[in-house]
Parts: sequence; structure tokens; C-alpha cells
Amino acid sequence: MSGLKNLKKRRRVQVMSIAGVCVALVLVLLALLPKDSFQFFRSPSEVAESPPPPAERFRIGGLVAEGSLVRGQGQEIRFGVTDGGATIPVVYSGILPDLFSENEGVVAQGHYVNGRFEAVEILAKHDETYMPKEVLDALKAQGVYVAPDAASMTN
Repeated sequence: MSGLKNLKKRRRVQVMSIAGVCVALVLVLLALLPKDSFQFFRSPSEVAESPPPPAERFRIGGLVAEGSLVRGQGQEIRFGVTDGGATIPVVYSGILPDLFSENEGVVAQGHYVNGRFEAVEILAKHDETYMPKEVLDALKAQGVYVAPDAASMTN
């Protein structure tokens, strides 16, 4: 009987040791990931209130400000992203998604440099069911987004 208790105790210690090693391994892997792996979301109001350092890569989201879309030379596009509280100028060189237009939701990824957001990637969605939760929350907090009523959803 005593041998059975020792075996159970030994197994318990082995399982706990293996679990500890696994947790330590995961933490080491997370620490070794490049800093670009962790991208934070910010609303335009948050960026205006507390501008991040130019080296920090993050995502900004909101609505494409009405009347702000300007096409430059080649593939350069300039526009503003707003959440109703602030508008941040964005510059992007590349092909825009098909759904990109003024007064529609957008998420841009890049760096905030010299008072403008230099985007390296643009994501655009029309329907709020596809819009990232962070963008919806930021728009709702500023009072810009109002959920569509049932009548407009059926049309």
C-alpha cells in the first residue's frame, strides 16, 4: 500500500514538473518574438491625445473622414481616419481594398511619424458585423456609431 502512495506522489511530481517546464518554454518563446509581433490598436482620439513613438508599429481604426480622400502621384493616397473626437491624417502607397470609401470603416497598420500615420497595410469593411470590435467600441464611445435600426436592416 505504501508503494502505491509513493508511485502516485512521484507521478504527481513528474506531471507538475513537466507542466512547469512547458509554461517556462512558452514564456521564453514569447520573450524571443520580435516586437513587431505585438500590434496594439488605437483610436484616432487616443493617438491625438498621446502620440506613440515613431518606431512603434500599431493599428489605427475608425471611419474614413468625409472629403479627406486625396489621390497623389502614382499609388499614393492620403485620407483622414476619424472616430468623431479626432481625425488623424494617413498616407498610404499601394492598392486600396475594393470596399475602401469615405464614411466607411477602416483599419490601418503602420507608424505615426511627424503628425501623420504612415500606413503599410489598409483593411476596409462596410458592414459593422465585420468591423473589428475595437473600432466599433471607439466609434460608440465618441457617439459616432449608432446601431442600424431593424427597418434599415431589412431593406
